[in-house]
Amino acid sequence: LRFDEKVRVVVFKSEVKGVFCAGADLKEREKMDDTEVGLFVKRLRNLMDEIAALPVPTIAAIDGYALGGGLELALACDLRVAASSAKMGLIETTRGLLPGAGGTQRLPRCIGVALAKELIFTGRQIDGQQAFSMGLVNHTVPQNDEGDAAYQKALTLAEEILPQAPIAVKMGKLAINRGIEVDIASGMAIEGMCYAQNIPTRDRQEGMAAFREKRPPRFIGK
Repeated sequence: LRFDEKVRVVVFKSEVKGVFCAGADLKEREKMDDTEVGLFVKRLRNLMDEIAALPVPTIAAIDGYALGGGLELALACDLRVAASSAKMGLIETTRGLLPGAGGTQRLPRCIGVALAKELIFTGRQIDGQQAFSMGLVNHTVPQNDEGDAAYQKALTLAEEILPQAPIAVKMGKLAINRGIEVDIASGMAIEGMCYAQNIPTRDRQEGMAAFREKRPPRFIGK
């Protein structure tokens, strides 16, 4: 996906009705020794980092339970859509654990430090509407009979992104992701570097021409 230039947006959804991702299999984890657990969690963290580093926008369609590592997977995505009936939580402390695949870092960056601490300290599960009110998800939608309401909304979001200039979208994502980690002056420099990479693109020229000619642009990702 990282190197496929035809890919414009990636949507993460589950094939299991009522569950987005329920996190690690604790029965499997119980059979591991301390060293194996450490390696398992490190690999999981690396996977989430790889998802977060995908150059194109990513959307998590949360149509059911997103618990522990399941919510960490959703947090690694750029956008999140949840059914109002979905259940989310970093529940690790209820099992004698703490989030280990990015949850302690991505949740506070998403909803703020105080709320993130409350959810992690308590291991509380929240529904889609509560998640929306906290800013954890971008949209919440009533669940439908098929059980894929969040996925359908995610597709609608993806279809809004698809017509836009692919390189500009990628550079925008890169500028946000890099800039949020540094002071604003450094962030402005990052934005400038990303903008400079977009200037010579054919898509930028097409965007200007389409505006001048009063027609929809036809972006090709070049």
